[in-house]
Amino acid sequence: MARLLSIDYGKKRTGIAVTDPLQLIANGLPTVETSRLFDFLTDYLKKEEVAVIVVGLPKQMNNEPSENMKRVEPFVNRLRKIYPHIPVEYYDERFSSKMAQQAMIDGGLKKKERQNKALVDEISATIILQGYMESKRMRL
Repeated sequence: MARLLSIDYGKKRTGIAVTDPLQLIANGLPTVETSRLFDFLTDYLKKEEVAVIVVGLPKQMNNEPSENMKRVEPFVNRLRKIYPHIPVEYYDERFSSKMAQQAMIDGGLKKKERQNKALVDEISATIILQGYMESKRMRL
């Protein structure tokens, strides 16, 4: 079975997470500089089969698109053009960064470690992917 891959797209850094081949567990991959994201994806997709790419949908509390949407939309359009055989879906990313921060606190990380923005992005991508998988299971 192919993996699911999620992307928490950012201006400087992008968090990435993938499932195991059975699509049971989401795990973060190292955060990638956004300028190198397509190189990373090309290398990864040569090695692993991916069924769906899930991209965090940046929304504000009032359900309006956030400032980052103007970067995410062109990125998703390019993804669809370069990898037309892989479906790309959005998943609401509201609260993923706050949940990542809380997970780090709950995990006992010290304040200095919690300030690692790359780790926050990685955990956020994992939270997005877990939420996506849970929403799919609930629809079954």
